[in-house]
Order: sequence, then structure tokens, then C-alpha cells
Amino acid sequence: MAEDMAETPAGNPTEVTLTICTTCKREGVDPEAVRPGSILMAALDEAELPAGVTVRGVECLSACKRGCAMVLTGGEDRWSYIYGDLDPEAHVDDILAGAAAYAATADGVVPWRERPQVFRKQSIARIPPINLPSKD
Repeated sequence: MAEDMAETPAGNPTEVTLTICTTCKREGVDPEAVRPGSILMAALDEAELPAGVTVRGVECLSACKRGCAMVLTGGEDRWSYIYGDLDPEAHVDDILAGAAAYAATADGVVPWRERPQVFRKQSIARIPPINLPSKD
């Protein structure tokens, strides 16, 4: 048990997942070409991921007008985020930095100024955690 906890950020035992839409495309992209989401997925598969972060691909996130899209999630106590208009050739380092910052939080809320610009400017939605703390 102690070994399992050592592999994740302190106080944060929940895995963080980057879910990449592998089928969406941006306007102006050749429909016969490899989809930007597949390119992003391949780049992230080859990258050194932050501790506690995994990547998976899915065939559709229903964010077609904002492709290339991804979701950042981390358990029942963290906010989740959907990002779009990602460039698989320019945003990989920012995605990794943003995922590392997110993984270091207990609630998924990274202070605005500490987020990579792509996470500040290209957010589609923020989804509350299942275990949303009460305002009582």
C-alpha cells in the first residue's frame, strides 16, 4: 500500500487521465489525412508523462467544431476539464505541464496564472466533481 502511494503525488492518490479524441478534425484539415487527435495521441504516447498521469484515446468526444479535443480528469474529488482547438505539434509540452499541475492538486483547480496558456484560452467546459463540497 505504501509503495502504491509513493508513485502518486503527495496527498493525491487518484490517477489523472488525459482522454484524447482520436477522430476529430479541424476545419481545413484534409479529411483523408491522419486526424490531429491521432497525431496528439501518438505524441503523448511517446512523451514522458508526469507522475500519476495516463493517456487514453477515444473515438469521439462530440467536440467536433473544437477539434483537436481532450478531457483532463482525476477522480471523484477533482473538477474535470474539456479543452479544444489543440495543435498536436505545438501544444504537447503545455498539455504535459498542465496535466502535472492538475495532478498536484486535490480538487483539480490550478490557479489561473499557473495554468499553461492553452489551458486558459482553449477551455470548452469545466465539470464539477462527483463529490462537490457543500457550501454550508
